[in-house]
Amino acid sequence: MAEYYFRFSLGQRLLHGLLVLSFLGLVATGMPLRYNQAGWAIWLSHTVGGFGVMGFFHRTFAVLLTLCFLLHLGQILYRFLVLREAGILWGPDSLMPQPNDFTEFYGHLKWFVGLGPRPAFGRFTYWEKFDYWAVFWGMAIIGTTGFMLWFPALFSAFVPGWIFNVALVIHGEEALLAAGFIFAIHFFNSHLRPEKFPMDLVIFTGRLSEQELKEERPAEYARLCGAGALTSVKTDPPPRWMKNLSWILGGLSIAIGLALFFLILFAVLTGGKE
Repeated sequence: MAEYYFRFSLGQRLLHGLLVLSFLGLVATGMPLRYNQAGWAIWLSHTVGGFGVMGFFHRTFAVLLTLCFLLHLGQILYRFLVLREAGILWGPDSLMPQPNDFTEFYGHLKWFVGLGPRPAFGRFTYWEKFDYWAVFWGMAIIGTTGFMLWFPALFSAFVPGWIFNVALVIHGEEALLAAGFIFAIHFFNSHLRPEKFPMDLVIFTGRLSEQELKEERPAEYARLCGAGALTSVKTDPPPRWMKNLSWILGGLSIAIGLALFFLILFAVLTGGKE
């Protein structure tokens, strides 16, 4: 029987689940408001009770995403300030960009065209860090502008009126960019690339096999072995119910995301009208 090791804790997986739910909800309710003349947007909004109800759900999902963002920040601050885990900001366990990421990126490009070996990736690859910071930046920008538009009376006490016009443009354009990035780039990087197609279950089960760890993250495997820490993350294989649930939830999320991606693409190409 294959050995399995933890990659993500239960808390990290639950937080990612909240992120998926809130983000899909925001796109599904926000893009019909942006492309409100498209036939599919009109149908979807009328199905839930109209554009006013769609706006209510959009703000509800915004609260959930804000909660997700604050929980993540709180976790980082707790680990850094209370637990004194300096490695969360720098080192092999950190998501901060580091010099070796650029070396791995260059080596990966050479590997793609057959001019060198595949880089020995560690716990987080350069594209995973790019995914993370793209989402982090997007949540901060979209969230800030969204709350400005939600509570204009409050923010008007601090900023001039023309800022709200800028916020409206930024909110819509950044949201469109985020949706395109997640449903195209992130989905491919995490699930649809050949070696993981049709889905990588690790973010749902939290586990990966020893073979996957050796092949995909040899530097991480060597580091854990060298530090004698491999046994500390050893676990049982994911039970059948967990794998089945992961396939259902993950497959549904990817299907909804791709459907929204093509609807948005159609709206962009047709100018928001059918």
